[in-house]
Amino acid sequence: MKIIMLGAPGAGKGTQAKQIAEQYNIPHISTGDIFRENIKNGTPLGAKAKEYMDQGLLVPDELVCDLVVDRIEKDDCSKGFILDGFPRTIPQADALDTALKEKNKQIDYALDIEVPDENIVNRMAGRRSCKECGAIFHLQYNPPKEENKCDVCQGELVLRDDDKAETVKKRLDVYHEQTAPLISHYEKAGVLHEIDGTVDITVVFEEIKKILGA
Repeated sequence: MKIIMLGAPGAGKGTQAKQIAEQYNIPHISTGDIFRENIKNGTPLGAKAKEYMDQGLLVPDELVCDLVVDRIEKDDCSKGFILDGFPRTIPQADALDTALKEKNKQIDYALDIEVPDENIVNRMAGRRSCKECGAIFHLQYNPPKEENKCDVCQGELVLRDDDKAETVKKRLDVYHEQTAPLISHYEKAGVLHEIDGTVDITVVFEEIKKILGA
């Protein structure tokens, strides 16, 4: 079961990917984790990625794809995997398709969690992150027990710059320009499934389970 999570930033991809990983016992893979792991372990691919990152440059598509393919070749991916945050562009998707094809594999499901931009801006504006331990709360959906205090460590809760309305709108513009075209890419491949992400997260997960045949 090889799955790609699609959807705008803040649509809830990460939350659903974690639940799928637990339900089906397959790894939840994000490119950020892959970069950190390879750099920490001093792998040749990690060293190459670090060169770009140290200069503040984007890691080239080909290298990102090499890192992802290297990760999904590991034993824990024998039953499948969930990719979250990759591919982000059509060239990355093409590179991934080619790499998988060479190993007689292909993506089985592309799950697109659909949430209107306006909902996402409102959602992100309600998020609060702990300055100390990084725990995330939501004023509406998952409020802290005590106002502006982390339930975990009592640290101060703040609205991150990433979650401010103007930043979210910019991220959504980038998403629509670069990542949204992946929807038609995977639709043509016959693996796209669109899911209403505006409902409760438990309802979203039930819908995903129906698609995956659980």
